[in-house]
Amino acid sequence: MCGRFTLTVEATELQQAFPGYTFPAQFKPRFNICPGQPVLAVLNTPALTVDSLVWGLIPAWAKDPQIGSRLINARAETLAEKPSFRGAYRYKRCLIFADGFYEWQIRPESKFKVPHYIRLKSGQPFTFAGLWEEWHASDGSLVKSCTIITTEPNALMSAIHNRMPVILPPAAHQQWLDPTPQTPQSLQPLLLPYPSEEMMAYPVSTLVNKPENDRPELIHPA
Repeated sequence: MCGRFTLTVEATELQQAFPGYTFPAQFKPRFNICPGQPVLAVLNTPALTVDSLVWGLIPAWAKDPQIGSRLINARAETLAEKPSFRGAYRYKRCLIFADGFYEWQIRPESKFKVPHYIRLKSGQPFTFAGLWEEWHASDGSLVKSCTIITTEPNALMSAIHNRMPVILPPAAHQQWLDPTPQTPQSLQPLLLPYPSEEMMAYPVSTLVNKPENDRPELIHPA
């Protein structure tokens, strides 16, 4: 499960880290991105458009957009089987920009879950593997939405949670963003746990539990 993440870098830093894409000139650093909120992503369109998507996938065939609140994550192992994801897996893939994410650890000695912040040791921004969709509302408006793909945890994450988001290294971006239809056989090898030796994690304040809290203190070590 990946239920919260961050994108705290400035626009210029993100542009330097990913020079192949064109980002908005300005955007607000965010320390507690929650489901249902807009996220920054690049779509696998021929133009490789960077767009703002709602986090929570709404399949094109959905009658109720509230289904998106249940589809914030998609398991890598079953993407080709699930009706909500298999079409997007083949045709509509995206990269979702982040520089860290949160996960909650259950400790036997406590009835409370302990939030942890996880990021790359380098401090650099990175990308989650995602799927996107377009949903047409009854009033004619168009909603673009996305989901974050998860996989088995690496050694670092296994002590915190039994799942982790798929972080795609730059070497995998071209294949993931290929606008032509892809097969599960060609994509599945990309959806692996990120190397734990390149990541770090530490406990943070329970302030992150409240979606309305969105400030730098959230990523400070507890």
